[in-house]
Amino acid sequence: MKLPRMVQVKQRFAGPAVEHIAREVWEQLARAGIDEAVTPGMRIALTAGSRGIANIAEIIKATAAKLKSLGAEPFIIPAMGSHGGATAEGQVKVLASLGVTEAYCEAPILSSMEVVQIGRTERDIPVYIDRHASEGDGIILIGRIKVHTDFKSPIGIESGIMKMAAIGLGKHEQALALHNYGIQGIRDFMPEVSRVVFEKANILCGIGIVENAYEQTAVIEAIPTPRIEERERELLKLSASLMPKLPVQQLDVLHVDRIGKNYSGTGMDTNIIGRMRILGVDEPASPNIKYVIAGDLSDECQGNALGIGLADLTTKRLFEKIDYHKTNENVITSTFLHRAMIPIILDNDLEAMRTALRCCWGVNPEQARIIRIANTLHLEHMYVSESLIPEIEALDHVKVVGDLEEMKFDGNGVFI
Repeated sequence: MKLPRMVQVKQRFAGPAVEHIAREVWEQLARAGIDEAVTPGMRIALTAGSRGIANIAEIIKATAAKLKSLGAEPFIIPAMGSHGGATAEGQVKVLASLGVTEAYCEAPILSSMEVVQIGRTERDIPVYIDRHASEGDGIILIGRIKVHTDFKSPIGIESGIMKMAAIGLGKHEQALALHNYGIQGIRDFMPEVSRVVFEKANILCGIGIVENAYEQTAVIEAIPTPRIEERERELLKLSASLMPKLPVQQLDVLHVDRIGKNYSGTGMDTNIIGRMRILGVDEPASPNIKYVIAGDLSDECQGNALGIGLADLTTKRLFEKIDYHKTNENVITSTFLHRAMIPIILDNDLEAMRTALRCCWGVNPEQARIIRIANTLHLEHMYVSESLIPEIEALDHVKVVGDLEEMKFDGNGVFI
């Protein structure tokens, strides 16, 4: 089989970027009234999630430093559902992989899967929060606001501070309580849980983070608790406008070099690849990709291969890295089982590409529409096949930056 030639292209994205992270955190917290809310000796919990958020360690460190300047005693809690194998030790390791450590942040990490119930929603769903957080004197919710990879919300609340208040702060117990209702649980019931948290727990404020398409911090905003829901809706719109995407929406093959939860909570961002694979949820109209290849699993996700089921083909090297306990714990908690189903396994990238092209009915392999990306988070640089060049050259924000070359593989059939 003659494979198509490929060329490197570069996408240009617009969007702001915060230059001085720590300074912005301090200014935002002061603006949100934290100086008046905090008194010396207060023990304050800071939430740290499992996502690979730009500058998250520095943001948490700066928040802790600001609180210590007011005489408070900040501590960090892993705020994540079933990640890290749903164990206290595993969740500390997840934070460490993101740079969030006691040594760097200069604050203790108190990790436990224990929760306490603080109330119930009007639908009679129990509401939990982390035990260590409940024993403190206040909580600051820190989270990235972005389009969710599982659903589109009719009220404009998706992935953000309110999700952190519910599924993050409520740990595995809250994740189970909400995921038992499927999409309805995390789309419709999750905001109701977070409202109970705002009412019953001493949430001092939220720190909302928005990123631009280069995975840079575009916005850091400390939001007083009564305004979190309203402001999160507005920041979600901003986040959606800054999101990257593939330059072409109709493809025969998309090769993703690496998948992993450090790139997206679903391993591959469903908004980028145009696949949900959730029972009862419609698939997006675009992008329309015939076959997705997952080449490898990131080291940072420590074997959690959630999202592998979004691919059609994968490689032995990815398959052999899967930690079934971590993957199963995460996917069973979510109840979206299709996302962890194992696709057809090929020896390497070369065989996966040949197989995908062979199954593109009526398409001359040399004319196939192919894009190769590093992962679904970093879309500035990518390779596109020769047949896509006319469309690429017609786009103002995309530039061809290399020469047409044959696909390059090493001696083991792995993409170079």
